[in-house]
Amino acid sequence: MSLLPDVVPAEVFAQASRFREDLFDCLTARGDELFELVDALLCADGPVTSPVDLTLVAEHRRGHGAMYEALNHGDVDVSRLRQVLAGLPMPRAADGRLVLAVDVSNWLRPDAPTSAERLFCHVYGRSGRSSDQFIPGWPYSFVAALESGRTSWCQLLDAVRLGPEDDVAEVTAAQLRRVVTDLIEMGRWHFGDRDILVVFDAGYDAPRMAHLLDGLPVEVLGRMRSDRVMRRPTPTLKEYALAYPQGGRPPKHGKEFRFANPDTWGEPDAATTQVTDRYGTARAMAWDRLHPRLTTRSAWIDHTRELPIIEGTLIRLQVDRLPGGGDPLPLWLWSSATGLNSKDVDVRWQAFLRRFDIEHLFRLMKQTLGWTRPRLRTPEAGERWTWLIIAAHTQIRLLREAAADLRRPWEKPAEPGRLTPARVRRGFRNLRPHLTCPARAPKPSTPGPGRPLGSKNQRPATRYDVGKTVKRPESIIERNRLRP
Repeated sequence: MSLLPDVVPAEVFAQASRFREDLFDCLTARGDELFELVDALLCADGPVTSPVDLTLVAEHRRGHGAMYEALNHGDVDVSRLRQVLAGLPMPRAADGRLVLAVDVSNWLRPDAPTSAERLFCHVYGRSGRSSDQFIPGWPYSFVAALESGRTSWCQLLDAVRLGPEDDVAEVTAAQLRRVVTDLIEMGRWHFGDRDILVVFDAGYDAPRMAHLLDGLPVEVLGRMRSDRVMRRPTPTLKEYALAYPQGGRPPKHGKEFRFANPDTWGEPDAATTQVTDRYGTARAMAWDRLHPRLTTRSAWIDHTRELPIIEGTLIRLQVDRLPGGGDPLPLWLWSSATGLNSKDVDVRWQAFLRRFDIEHLFRLMKQTLGWTRPRLRTPEAGERWTWLIIAAHTQIRLLREAAADLRRPWEKPAEPGRLTPARVRRGFRNLRPHLTCPARAPKPSTPGPGRPLGSKNQRPATRYDVGKTVKRPESIIERNRLRP
């Protein structure tokens, strides 16, 4: 059973109750049903396999028709809910700074031709195949605040569905700009604090993200492909005159730094070695003020002014072993901060390893909370369901200190404070009576007649194509040809 209220700090229940009240205020249409649907998500026994099964949970007092009506025609004040999430206590890294992770997770819809705005989602290892595939679905960009240490907990802050006309980098930059602004307005970041560290995987171009997020108190940390080539700082006029006494036009970029060619590396500006339990000896080397050589192509095709020089610190991490037993290839990271010492380098690569905690979150959302289970037709209904999942996960996190270990007989016991989100969810039904429930009782009603038995549907649903609807130019000639 869950812990009694007199054992748990009263602030835990008070904070969770305040969030539930704020959540109910954000449900501006059919809020009673949407709120009870969130409670049913948390009180259901076992993983959620279908939203209609949630209407059979005792905490859900309305019928299945009300549930579908709320998902299809309800309304969630997303901007207000984002501020509510930003106002909650944020997890911090070891040095006290906020660390945000950004990643895309796909809601695959391969058999939904009547669902609009589906894109081809890149997946790997689906259905037992070892090769990558492109499956139609709805990709979502998530932003979460990471904790320090080995954990499966993180705080979801935002979710945005990527549409057929969206540029992923630009949408993600606007999403992060909104999240950081909310954190500042809600008092989670103050002037003088350390910059917020934003961690990206290799699917994002870290230098471009740093350029798009210019002006915010953030530092970009992203993984780079091992075949990249960067440039050293531009030499001064004195250095160039000594190297080339015959003269000539001074170069705009320094010498090449090829990731795959150690002869071009030179001596690192910082180096550190640490012994870890999971990875053995971790060796990190860092080179300061490295930047990519940009060209007016692809993402920079619409940049009319002189292309910027985006300098940062390049970090190479090499470990002895991997927890899964694979081949430990070197990991290349790029940070938008310069002048890092050995201690700063350790903080960066350790923060990047914490980025993989968001993968545990995606697994919980899909396998336990049933994020991708509903067969909703419209993308708007999918977005409402996504925010309900975020609200459910937030309540689990707020009550993590109040739950006891309701483990199965074959599961290992866990210490208080080290429970996984799935185990905390098991005790939510016992904790719910101590929380505020603003949803009103349902009114008695009778179901409508529905479509007459044996009649056919006279309004077939529209079929939609899959994929991008906007083709972006890849060269200057193509750009000029597309312009009117």
